[in-house]
Amino acid sequence: MANTVPDIALNDGNTIPQLGFGVYLIPPEETAEAVGRALEIGYRHIDTAEMYGNEAEVGQAVRASGLARDEVFVTSKLNNSFHRPDDARRAFDATLAALKMDHIDLFLIHWPLPTRYDGDFVSTWKVLEEFRRDGRARSIGVSNFQVPHLERLAAEADVVPAVNQIEVHPYLGNEDVRAYGHAHNILTEAWSPIAQGAVLDDPNLVDIAEEVGRTVPQVVLRWHVQRGDIVFPKSIDPKRMAENFQIFDFALDDATMERITGLDRGEAGRQGPNPDTFDWLPD
Repeated sequence: MANTVPDIALNDGNTIPQLGFGVYLIPPEETAEAVGRALEIGYRHIDTAEMYGNEAEVGQAVRASGLARDEVFVTSKLNNSFHRPDDARRAFDATLAALKMDHIDLFLIHWPLPTRYDGDFVSTWKVLEEFRRDGRARSIGVSNFQVPHLERLAAEADVVPAVNQIEVHPYLGNEDVRAYGHAHNILTEAWSPIAQGAVLDDPNLVDIAEEVGRTVPQVVLRWHVQRGDIVFPKSIDPKRMAENFQIFDFALDDATMERITGLDRGEAGRQGPNPDTFDWLPD
């Protein structure tokens, strides 16, 4: 299956494939096979995290694929327990060691944790700036940052995040955060793009899928990419993985796009934690 995924320019001169494969909640013992299958289908962007516990298996799959390292865009994220600068440095070393790679394409602060670490995520971000300067992280960004968090980085840090990975789906458009990113050249990555499956039975989306002859996930993922967001759906079902990849050979018209956008429920549609209050640290 040919790789037809567009590359999008980041604000640092690098590029990122707009569609990726996410490994959240994939057990380590299943990750290498799932990532290997994704790479066979044509995915070239893999999204993992220290807290997912499967970085090593992602690296194993990339090596086993026979693809050159620079052909696969790999993202990982800083563990919530390691925001203090020296801890962040050690954690990043551990990520590279687990992946068995000398660099990572994108490294993110996983959560801002504004009620932890005296609310200081800026010093953590400045450590990521070190990784970017020494070339071990080609690009750096954040995840789950709200507008005030981004404004604080803009005021106190040197580097603008390349991306902000946030919860976005038809039930939570997260438009304020997306608008800030657009205005400041920060790309939005949408995690939970189909709302952890909550949108699959939505009658509006079922109708649209029937109208365009596609599945509901394909319609929703197409909505995301037409809005300019980066998506990385998570499925280990081979049929679904292949379907999710086939979203660049059709388009939704403006009226259909607006119909999907109109499903936004605001905070009531949020499936995951609120970044303003989320403070979980792994044991």
